[in-house]
Amino acid sequence: MDILIRPDAEGVAAAAADILADYARRGATLGLATGSTPLGAYQELIRLYEAGEVSFADSTAFLLDEYVGLAPEHEQSYHHTIRHEFTSHVDFDDSRVHSPDGTAADPWVAAQEYEQAIIDHGGIDVQLLGIGTNGHIAFNEPGAALNGPTHVDTLQPQTIADNSRFFDRPEDVPIHVLTQGLGTIQRAGHLLLLATGEGKADAIAALAEGPLTTMCPASVLQSHPRATVIVDEAAASKLHHRDYHRFVEENKLPRKN
Repeated sequence: MDILIRPDAEGVAAAAADILADYARRGATLGLATGSTPLGAYQELIRLYEAGEVSFADSTAFLLDEYVGLAPEHEQSYHHTIRHEFTSHVDFDDSRVHSPDGTAADPWVAAQEYEQAIIDHGGIDVQLLGIGTNGHIAFNEPGAALNGPTHVDTLQPQTIADNSRFFDRPEDVPIHVLTQGLGTIQRAGHLLLLATGEGKADAIAALAEGPLTTMCPASVLQSHPRATVIVDEAAASKLHHRDYHRFVEENKLPRKN
């Protein structure tokens, strides 16, 4: 696992955008996340696109998750959010931006179909991730199966509280979701997790330096052959080995692909 520490959220966004843009230039399949943390990276990708430095015309995207019961046009659905925040501002073919069907009559069948769609496409080349204050990634809450597929899950009260800022009232937050499983996520070729702010410091320390455990779903990145975690100084503040992570980045042998 590579831990990259940047001074601030802007540095995190720029570093993430550089990695994602490199994949997009190769027409890669991108796994996209929603929420507040990736916004800076998406804004930087839009800037690169407008400057003629990257195109998404040959790329495909799969979203991490979706709320059960929200129509695609609902402003808080992730189907709508990713278009509002990113893909409609660049040259992404909208028909190639895929997300779980939150309005399916049978969400369990929808989960299986989404899992199969990712497999049939040949998998995800780079998966963008955020991390919850309780260590969740996508909507895999503590206790999630470490190798589970796309599935239906129930949000924990902490996650509902964290997400309530996006809704008019806390009771408007759906409590059921469709989410890529930890097994689905681990099949991606490259995992790219971003975190900013002191509120994520405990989760980042557990992810990077704690045990691999279902109680911190993000700790599965420890077992992935290519995982990059980009954090600002505040999110890195509880890492015991910050100096070593900086030393590794400064002295890393460059990859050739």
